[in-house]
Amino acid sequence: QVQLVESGGGLVQPGGSLRLSCAASERTFSRYGMGWFRQAPGKEREFVAAISWSGGSAYYGDSVKGRFTIFSDNAKNTVYLQMNSLNPEDTAVYYCAASHTVVVVTGETDYDYWGQGTQVTVSS
Repeated sequence: QVQLVESGGGLVQPGGSLRLSCAASERTFSRYGMGWFRQAPGKEREFVAAISWSGGSAYYGDSVKGRFTIFSDNAKNTVYLQMNSLNPEDTAVYYCAASHTVVVVTGETDYDYWGQGTQVTVSS
């Protein structure tokens, strides 16, 4: 069972940046595809970004393309989400997830393990 712990959330002004981290307990971390999702109040959970187990492929949701970057450090069992040019519509709880699949996947049901989430609030 993989345990995922997110960190790095907080309050940031519009136009600012944040970097989220997701630390995995599993030493075979590099065999999991990793993804980030988010859920705003009153809305369904939304796909944000995903990276393949090898780190060679990444995919982004349309609303974050060009602003967010997902990358991993297998030596640290950690995946990151660098978020730039944040706007109030990015306010949400951000969740990290791990998938047994080796390709990039974007559906919630494709992921087997989830973190507890970290709050990101973009406001002036």
